[in-house]
Amino acid sequence: MDNLRLNVSLLRRRVPNLTSAARSVGLRPATVSNLCTGKISVGRSEVRTIVALATLAKCSIDELIIRGDTVEMIETNIKVLDLFAPLAKGGTVGLVARPGMGQLVLLGELLRNFKKEDYLTILLKPDGEHPELKDILQAVDIVSYTIDETYRIVTDTEQSKDIIFVADRNHVLTGHIFDLQEQLENDGIHHVTTFLVDLKGTVVDDDIPYGPLETLWHFDADLVARHKFPAIHPLYSTSSVLEGLHLEDQHLSIQQQAKKLLRRYRELRSLVNVKGMSSIPTSELQTYHRGERLEAYLTQPFFVAKAYSGKQGEAVNLKDTLKDVRAILTGSADAKQVESLNYTGRLK
Repeated sequence: MDNLRLNVSLLRRRVPNLTSAARSVGLRPATVSNLCTGKISVGRSEVRTIVALATLAKCSIDELIIRGDTVEMIETNIKVLDLFAPLAKGGTVGLVARPGMGQLVLLGELLRNFKKEDYLTILLKPDGEHPELKDILQAVDIVSYTIDETYRIVTDTEQSKDIIFVADRNHVLTGHIFDLQEQLENDGIHHVTTFLVDLKGTVVDDDIPYGPLETLWHFDADLVARHKFPAIHPLYSTSSVLEGLHLEDQHLSIQQQAKKLLRRYRELRSLVNVKGMSSIPTSELQTYHRGERLEAYLTQPFFVAKAYSGKQGEAVNLKDTLKDVRAILTGSADAKQVESLNYTGRLK
């Protein structure tokens, strides 16, 4: 039962409105979303859930479940993303945030990093005026205005060129994004990684944001309020890469330990906010302080934000991220002050 994952692209094509469809057959939309992103493994899911999804998609279980295929990860050099919710190359990632939570700054930093790696970047412009997109429009290589124009751009690009494609949720609601992805798949084009954003922020209230996704990046209002950017929720954000990619044991182990630490730290922090530090049992103080350090370490200064923050941007590769997080988890970084870890790159 190892290395099984849902065929998310097939679900995306066959069942565009997955939230309503899931409810109609007695499935919890949250469960379906977690299966799509790999937060719940296919091997541990209920048989009736898989059968119901196959029925909705009008396919066999063998078509719905992919066995043994690997998913390539794109390193973003953003610590919290690469650790908790790796980007699936050729897949679809959804950013779940309300306006002002930093999703466009994160997207701008990613576009900068992708262009340095020689990706072609394309933005399908939303209808209407969107002044908040000014920096993004300047950052991408090509701005397209229709789905048909996007299709022509992609098909005219040589196959060896990897593409990053960005679109707003409005194009998801019309179904046009799914039509485009189906066209490209039928043409044998698999080198397009799609980013979906929601400029209005209503996607936060959806059970299955954007429909089936390979990767989900969920922004955290609490981290935003405390200026802990990029403010990605380490527990809600997830990726099918974790199911479909033969990650090094080290990555998976460190990620799981980090989630466990942050989950307990968040519980303790809620207690501290109400009753103060004296409310934490002595046996839990180490957990609390290491959680503080890890949370601080996962902040990161962005190159695109230097003009506003005054801090030089930092890019951190996955190997260094794993090494540093391990040091925090094992106590090797216990002597470091929390403040010294805010908005840094690698551990010094």
